[in-house]
Amino acid sequence: MERLGGEVFDVLVIGGGINGAACARDAALRGMHVAVVERADFASGTSSRSSKLIHGGVRYLQQGDIGLVLESCRERDLLRTRIAPHLVRAQPFVFPIYDDDAVPLWQLRIGLTLYDLLAGLRNVSRHRALSRDEILEVEPALDPSGLLGGALYYDCWTDDARLTIETMMAARDEGAVVLNHAEVVAFERSADGPLDSARVVDRTTGGEATVRARAFVNVTGPWLDRVSKLADPEDAPRLRATKGVHAVFGRDRIGNRNAVVMRGTDDRVMFAIPWQQQTLVGTTDTYYDGDPGAVRADEDDVAYILAAVDRCFPGAAVGRSDVISTYAGLRPLVAPDDARHESDVSRDDRIFESDSGLISLGGGKLTTHRHVAERIVDRVVKRLDRSFGRCRTKDVPLPGGVGVAPSEVDEDFPVGAAEHLTRRYGARAGRVLSATEADANARQRLVEDLPDLLGEVRHAVENEMALTLEDALVRRVQVALRSREGAGQVVDVVARLMGEELGWSEERIAEEVARYRADLANPR
Repeated sequence: MERLGGEVFDVLVIGGGINGAACARDAALRGMHVAVVERADFASGTSSRSSKLIHGGVRYLQQGDIGLVLESCRERDLLRTRIAPHLVRAQPFVFPIYDDDAVPLWQLRIGLTLYDLLAGLRNVSRHRALSRDEILEVEPALDPSGLLGGALYYDCWTDDARLTIETMMAARDEGAVVLNHAEVVAFERSADGPLDSARVVDRTTGGEATVRARAFVNVTGPWLDRVSKLADPEDAPRLRATKGVHAVFGRDRIGNRNAVVMRGTDDRVMFAIPWQQQTLVGTTDTYYDGDPGAVRADEDDVAYILAAVDRCFPGAAVGRSDVISTYAGLRPLVAPDDARHESDVSRDDRIFESDSGLISLGGGKLTTHRHVAERIVDRVVKRLDRSFGRCRTKDVPLPGGVGVAPSEVDEDFPVGAAEHLTRRYGARAGRVLSATEADANARQRLVEDLPDLLGEVRHAVENEMALTLEDALVRRVQVALRSREGAGQVVDVVARLMGEELGWSEERIAEEVARYRADLANPR
């Protein structure tokens, strides 16, 4: 906060999701003096509430958006092979076709052939057509009734929160001043009109700072319109947000071996996606007009997901008690001129520049975040009218990706501590492992059914700016989403450890535990 209020920055990036992190990293790599602030925690909004896919967008072919597919395939390849090979992993997808599906077999196979061609040499492997019997051999838990056949194709999976956090920490490594739990509450303009400074409140202490910058970037996702109005009160709303809900199950309850393309009861395309020992099912797509900070998975959303699972995997017979966790996120989509259905709203991005000079982003996808950031920072360079270095984010891997080879399909679980840390931290796993080896307590598992270690929480506090129990247990190690034990004794153990690291009083520890348990009872 002292640096934030005491220096003049080339650019202040507002928003700590994947796009904010990517903008900060790109600008810092070009030699800019960068500050970035996030009102909550990094990736606490849309960027940790996705389907966790880095994908070329098979569905966008149906919409005729060839440009978005080309861009997505290119960016997917860069992330998997060069930028974040430790975090972006190849994932097989099984696409079954039934006799009542809107897409016939021949159309699926033509579409996937075109998908392979658009991907060029940038995919793990070409798709393969599967007969009915071959589909059931690969995915025996699928409903055989009316099954005609299908295909096997490849995309990629990622840990979206980890990708965001590591991108943000990479920006910090390049000299960016990075703060979470710090909110922009007002702007001030210079005498001739453009924005001159922003007032930032530290939400952990109540302290304030006035941040002077030459350019301001608004990448706050669903909060875009709110931040824009702080700078330009007459600005018209630009977003039409839609809510996407996911539910997590034990993989043994669903029975899927690979990622499976599903159909909801309204024929919306959904996925059952392996997440280590769990299966992630989603997503829904409904318009949302409420407070972005209050978005929740309601019982209708969960019922919709359960019905989709029952339709695709009838033998699982899942019920509400089988749901380990749920989460809801908002897609900050640009308001369409004439979209009849939520799923028809384009996922493409648009960059706006207001009269005050605020540069804002609407729309976008996790997969294309690097290229979107490149275009935004190009705008900043143009606005500053100064010479900076070229964009280097295509060539410079994230710290954990240095020297890591692209993964083949590899989903062997459970894994030991060393393999778990390598998959999460990549080239930086050694320093985390060394810290756990120096302390026997640090090698303890947080919960019995997951490989996450107590020492990772200490690492998150010391090196990754985890400041609350939610920061640690939802986004750094994610036991809250993936284990039924995530609300148990681990909460008190982690609160005590974080309290020691951060100097919390007994009262503060109790408050953190109470707040965290209350949030778990009303999951976002």
